[in-house]
Amino acid sequence: MIRGAFTVGAWTMASRVLGFARDILIAAVLGTGPVADAFFVALRLPNLFRRLFGEGAFNASFVPSISTILHKDGMRAATEFAEEATAVMAVWLGALTILGELFMPWLLYVLAPGFNGQGGRFDLAVAMSRIMFPYLFFICLTALFSGVLNALGRFAAAAAAPMLFNIFMIAAMLWLAPHMANPGYALSWGVMVSGIAQMALVLWAIRRAGMRFAKPKLRFSPWIKKMFKRMAPALVGAGVTQLNVSIDIIIGTLLPAGSVSILYYADRVNQLPLGVIATAAGTALLPAVTKNIALGEEVEANTALNRAFESVLMLTLPAAIGLSVAGKAVMDVAFVRGAFTAHNAVLAGNSLAAFALGLPAFALIKILTPGFYARGDTVTPLKIGMAAVALNLGLNLLFMHPLKAVGPALATSLSSAFNAAWLFALLYRRGHFHFDTLSRRRIPRILLAGAVMAVALWGVQRFLPQGVTSIPQFLLLVLVGGVFYFGPGAVLRAFDLREFLGLLRRRRRKA
Repeated sequence: MIRGAFTVGAWTMASRVLGFARDILIAAVLGTGPVADAFFVALRLPNLFRRLFGEGAFNASFVPSISTILHKDGMRAATEFAEEATAVMAVWLGALTILGELFMPWLLYVLAPGFNGQGGRFDLAVAMSRIMFPYLFFICLTALFSGVLNALGRFAAAAAAPMLFNIFMIAAMLWLAPHMANPGYALSWGVMVSGIAQMALVLWAIRRAGMRFAKPKLRFSPWIKKMFKRMAPALVGAGVTQLNVSIDIIIGTLLPAGSVSILYYADRVNQLPLGVIATAAGTALLPAVTKNIALGEEVEANTALNRAFESVLMLTLPAAIGLSVAGKAVMDVAFVRGAFTAHNAVLAGNSLAAFALGLPAFALIKILTPGFYARGDTVTPLKIGMAAVALNLGLNLLFMHPLKAVGPALATSLSSAFNAAWLFALLYRRGHFHFDTLSRRRIPRILLAGAVMAVALWGVQRFLPQGVTSIPQFLLLVLVGGVFYFGPGAVLRAFDLREFLGLLRRRRRKA
């Protein structure tokens, strides 16, 4: 499982670094103006439906189903199930795409109420959304095919596919933008075409893995019915999660102009460690735990959850501390150029620090929910998610006026911590997860190493009279953070770096 997470994490890291370069380019060209606000709202719409119907509810029901069929009934039965799921999803997504194109202005009235009456931003957002919305069809099918690959234990292609999203957007900025009315339109076309390329890549990987799709058959077999039965509460649960995200967008459109863009840039930096660590671990964990439970291996399932919990905490804690303590420095060094000003960096840095506070909690949600999904329980995470959304909405309304763009970020972090704590408490109470001896020894020491790192970073920034204003100073900050986290961690034996290096070496020999 951990080797699979390393594979996903390595490709995700490459994709996120490329995405970071993409965001630096977008910031330099668009800044935080009306075109940037309109583009980021338009981009959020297909991503909202993608996470709702592609990666969220569908994967929560599809991956455990196909994993169980594969291990119990073999490749042929799994192939037939995947073909049926493809046909059903294609029909559903096609209808959804057509409806979205027809009713786009009304969708944006809901998603971006602050744009209403502001003809420039609203009209731009409608036009860009209509260009990008077909991306939903292709990327949701990509998520389905990625689920097939994950069930087969093949993680590389699915994890590498998002790199194409970044490559096509960068290409659109460099070569298509000069021929369009504004760069936002060029980016929108880059998004749409990248969906086709990502789907083609994972289909090619499925054929290489030995699964041959015939013509997909539109029929509702018992397994398809069971999948949709599981999917219904997960769909609502995914909708709750995305509603949580949408609340931040809605509140952002009601704040001063540029707030949507500031929140986007801050969230993108925060998503770099989150995507690399949490998504990788969660992707590898779900099929592994599903297999353990299908074979009656409860002890092994608990051990997998423990090692995933430790690994995610070990890697997200220093990221959270670094981004919280040095949020402005990160935004300043990374984005201040072109249309992105030093004042924008201050605002985005404050939002980034608030987002980063919840980074470990959000990552742990990715680890804890497979403990429910692998047992076919999609209702409990739904109920917890609904409570977290209510909390997020209340905190947003409380924070939006005094904290401006920091408010949505802080509300998201606090509601994520609430969500993670409740998931953990229920798994523990049901006897599905408890800390083993190794975790009870390691976790307090990881937290202690994080405290040492925080003090060191604070001291370095106090030592620099003008703060961190250059790349060498920023690299010094990163070096100090790494030394004062991994050094004490190794001395305290909070984690075993040789264990991780050994896993990587075995992975390379296997490849």
